[in-house]
Amino acid sequence: MRTTPLAKTSDIKRKWYVIDANGVALGRVSTAVASILRGKNKPQYTPNVDTGDYVIVINADKIKLTGKKATDKIYYHHSDYRGGLKATPAGELLAKNPVRLVEQSVKGMLPKNTLGHQQFMKLHVYAGEDHKHAAQQPVQLDINELI
Repeated sequence: MRTTPLAKTSDIKRKWYVIDANGVALGRVSTAVASILRGKNKPQYTPNVDTGDYVIVINADKIKLTGKKATDKIYYHHSDYRGGLKATPAGELLAKNPVRLVEQSVKGMLPKNTLGHQQFMKLHVYAGEDHKHAAQQPVQLDINELI
């Protein structure tokens, strides 16, 4: 009886991808990025092994929030002190720190364990066009083809 071959960490070849988030909805970018980070776009995907690739997201400041998410979607943070709950609407977070908005959205779609943390560390988000990973020769991905 043959079994499905499982990926080993030594056999994985990682690539670098660039995704332009200009004018694309936040959820569409986040799901595509999370899928690549987990390695679900590869035939040797194994749930308990980090088979994903590196992802660079550029133009995070030009991302689009659809509907009333700019005012109704709230991100919470607690300082661990009494009364330290902070609430920030998504529109305000997009204006102040668009990188954090994309990172939090993608992090919520990854597993909540050490494997998810390893996958999250391969995400690089930049507010503008420029990124510092040209030496890795990243491949440009069209977000509309991934969805």
